Amino acid sequence: MARVRLSVAERREELLRAAIEQIEARGVAAVRIADVASALGVSNALVLYHFSTKEKLVAAAFAYAAEGDLAHLRKLLGRRTSALKRLRAAVRWYAPTGQAKGWRLWIEGWAVSLREPALREVARDLDQRWKAELADVIAQGVAAGEFSCPDPAATALRLTALLDGLAVQMTAYDGAVSRARTQEWADEALARELGLERAELTGAGR
Repeated sequence: MARVRLSVAERREELLRAAIEQIEARGVAAVRIADVASALGVSNALVLYHFSTKEKLVAAAFAYAAEGDLAHLRKLLGRRTSALKRLRAAVRWYAPTGQAKGWRLWIEGWAVSLREPALREVARDLDQRWKAELADVIAQGVAAGEFSCPDPAATALRLTALLDGLAVQMTAYDGAVSRARTQEWADEALARELGLERAELTGAGR
C-alpha cells in the first residue's frame, strides 16, 4: 500500500514520535537513525533530510516530548480555581506516581546531556520553563493570600528537584520506594514550602 504523502510538518512530527519510541526502547546511546527509519518504513536519507544528524534528531525528540507535557502543565495551572488546587494538581501529575512524561526517557536524556551540548541546551531551557510556570502560580497564591512563600522560584526548584530525584529512585531501583510513600512525601514537601499543614493541602485537592 502506498504511503500517504505528508506535509513537511506532519512528516517531522511522525519522525519525532518514532524517535521517542526508539529512545525509550533502546536508549539514547544505542538508538540509530536506521532504527527510526525502519520503524516507519522510510529511508535513512529521509530522516537525515529533516534532522541532518542523530544528535539533532535526539534533541528535537526530547523537545517535542517536553512541549506536550508543558502544554498539559499550563492547562492544569490555568484552571479557574485556587492557586493551591492548581499547584497540588500539577505536583501530583508531575510526580513519578502521576501521568507526566515517561521518566525513563528523561533519565536517559539527563545522562546523555552531560556529554551532548545540543541536548544539554534543550534540557536546560525546558527545565527553566517548568520551574517558571510553577513559580508564577505560587506567586499568584501568595498575592491572593492563600499561603505564604518568600521565594517562589526557590520553592519551584526544590519541589522539582525532589520529584526528579524520586523518579530516578523509582525508575532505576524497582521497589526502592512505594508509590504511596512517594505521593505522601510530595504532598508533605508542597505543604511545607507553602507554610501549610498537610491536611490543608489534601483538603484543597478534593
